[in-house]
Amino acid sequence: MDFEPLPSAAGDATADETPPGRAVCSSGCGRPSTVCLCPYLPATPLPTSTTVVILHHPHALRRNPLSTLPLLARSLSNLRLIPGRRLLPSSAPVISRSPVLLLFPSPDAADLASWCRSTPPPARANPTLLLLDGTWKQAKEMHAASLPFLSSFAVPVSLPVDCGVDGDSMFEGELVVKKEPHKGCVSTMEAVARALRLLEPEGRGEEIEETMVGVLRAMVAFQAEHLQHRPMKPRVKMRKKKDIKREEEMKRDARLE
Repeated sequence: MDFEPLPSAAGDATADETPPGRAVCSSGCGRPSTVCLCPYLPATPLPTSTTVVILHHPHALRRNPLSTLPLLARSLSNLRLIPGRRLLPSSAPVISRSPVLLLFPSPDAADLASWCRSTPPPARANPTLLLLDGTWKQAKEMHAASLPFLSSFAVPVSLPVDCGVDGDSMFEGELVVKKEPHKGCVSTMEAVARALRLLEPEGRGEEIEETMVGVLRAMVAFQAEHLQHRPMKPRVKMRKKKDIKREEEMKRDARLE
């Protein structure tokens, strides 16, 4: 599978979409100058011993205004992006470094921290960290479609997720990009940062995590500020089909009386 160059943030539809005449940062993040993230990005992409591979849904950039992939691409040097809905054997050259860790909250996934503690350092040196990027529905579909290829060699791991508790919104957590379905669900960028903290050797992971979290924290702060001052249209209340049907039956009965 061929690589697709990552579009600049300026080319994507964003929550603070750039109207004609608004200044745009062209030297770094590509965002409108008023929400420029260049001061928070590393001067050069951070090197890692972990190869980060992200299968991103074709719509992840074009239709997701809060995608963190453009920031990830400017934060890490050892990053590979694969556009598509599933991983195939043709992707094998990209996923060539063992062990391969599939970071996804599936029922059979082991806690990543526990895996690191139970695996000797030589056996987990220079790993490949594989993630799926899209909406949660898309990610589930990508996971199911890729398992026939991945199940023979990838180690399923996850970060702690509580499926019994609703996730936070942007206004409830400084790193929450959007409303998450469950407690512990995070953006792709935060997931990579948390994982690299555990996988990188000799304390290097903490430095990488803090740098990436700083970028994400600034992005969320800008977005929350934007939404606070954005006039919100009242949401149309959706009526359930069964309620509509009941009302129609009541009207019909009334006419028959």
